[in-house]
Amino acid sequence: MKKIKFVPFAMTALLLGGATVATTTFADEAPTEEMEVQPVFIKIAGTIDNVDVRDNATYYTMKDGENINVLAVTADTLVFDNTGKKVELKKGDKVEAHTFANKPMLAIYPPQYSPEVVIVKTEAMGEATVGTFDKDLLDANLSLKLNVSEETELSSLSGKEVKITDLADKNLLVFYTITTMSIPAQTPPSKVVVLDQKEADQEAPGDSVIEEIIANDFYDVDGTKMVPLRLLVEELGYKVKSTGKGAIISKGALSYTITRGEKTYGYNKALLNFDVAPALLEPMKTYVPVEFIRELIK
Repeated sequence: MKKIKFVPFAMTALLLGGATVATTTFADEAPTEEMEVQPVFIKIAGTIDNVDVRDNATYYTMKDGENINVLAVTADTLVFDNTGKKVELKKGDKVEAHTFANKPMLAIYPPQYSPEVVIVKTEAMGEATVGTFDKDLLDANLSLKLNVSEETELSSLSGKEVKITDLADKNLLVFYTITTMSIPAQTPPSKVVVLDQKEADQEAPGDSVIEEIIANDFYDVDGTKMVPLRLLVEELGYKVKSTGKGAIISKGALSYTITRGEKTYGYNKALLNFDVAPALLEPMKTYVPVEFIRELIK
């Protein structure tokens, strides 16, 4: 272990916090007050008021009355209108966004979401719904049953090929135009998209490689374990752009701006703090607290 005493530069940090509660799409409708309902999706609705295009994503600020939310939309985000047609988002669009409720989210203001699906509401005939459907293709609220045929267009969020038999017990994005008057209502959907989250082992880097770097290349700075930034974040799939005084690292809708000697760092539009400021502890190598890397792995 390399031990070093390091005195960081003092800096006043601006902390942004708070969140606005968004509506949720539930996996199950509780039959009694005693049953706890666990949301599968979070639904965020509003009108796009501002568009901020960046290298890694486009950020859409939405307003719904007094509520303000931000959507971080990447090339992987599914964007359709209510008829199932792929569209481009623009200022003034009325939209509904859906994201998995178990996704990590920072408590920043305004709240920021990285949705899997964004639906633009238009005057055209057509409905779009997101929900969990059972083996009989009945949604968890017992309000809609799908009668899927060979004419139904099938796809998936992950890009995997989908057959009718693959739709059972799945989270689905469904487009349809007509329903029966029965209970539950039934519909022949025009398009169904399986909202399958990519398996962790497909995305996660080798834990052994990360742990080996952390175990063998670190400094102790005032009791904080400092590890090499570039080596680790590139192993985690991030792109690194040097700024001369630090680096900007990005992946998908995530972007971090890190400056050597400063405890404050940028996370998208928010400001957060390190316990110990990043430092150039070896030539051409910036080191950061190991806790920062642990957060990126989650």
